[in-house]
This record gives sequence, structure tokens and C-alpha cells, in this order.
Amino acid sequence: QVQLVESGGGLVQAGGSLRLSCAASGRTFSRYGMGWFRQAPGKEREFVASINLSGGSTEYADPVKGRFTISRDNAKNMVYLQMNSLKPEDTAVYYCAQNSRAWTQSRDDEYDYWGQGTQVTVSS
Repeated sequence: QVQLVESGGGLVQAGGSLRLSCAASGRTFSRYGMGWFRQAPGKEREFVASINLSGGSTEYADPVKGRFTISRDNAKNMVYLQMNSLKPEDTAVYYCAQNSRAWTQSRDDEYDYWGQGTQVTVSS
């Protein structure tokens, strides 16, 4: 049984930074791509970033390009999302997900497993 547990969310002022972490267990972590998604109140869940099995390839949604960085540590079964220059519109619940393939994916239906989410609130 795969488990994904996010941490690192919180309240931050606009322009600040946060680093989200996701601890994975249950299947060989290094074989699968990972992703971060977010869902703001009243909006659909949207893709944020994805990373392939080795960490050598990444993909970002346009609103976060240049501000967010996804990374992974296969030795620790961890994936991270470094978020800089945060904006109020980044406020959302952020979800870690593990996809069914080795490469990056931006479609949420390509992901098999999801964490419970962590709240990020950016004040203006």
C-alpha cells in the first residue's frame, strides 16, 4: 500500500518562501514519476510540477515557472517543492502524487496515489 505524506505548508507573506516535503512508502520510489498539484477554494485541482524517476527531467505549470522547483531524493523516498516569490494566488491545498509511469505527467488521471494535502496560505 502506497502512502504519501505531505508536510511544510503554512502561512506566509507575499514574496516569501516555503518548502513542501512529501514522504513516500509502499513501492519502489525510484521507479515512478512524482508530481505536485494544488486546489484552491472553489476551483478545480490543477497541475503544479512533475519530476521523472531519476530527477533529471521536470515539468512546470506556467504560473509557477521560475518561482517553484521540484526535486527528489530517491535515497530518502522524498520529493520536495521549493516555492519562492509566493503570491496570494498560490493559496491552495497542495497535494503530492505518484504517477503510474517513470516520466513527468501533468494530467491528474495519470497518477495512482495521492497524499492528504497540506495547506499553503499566502497573505497580501
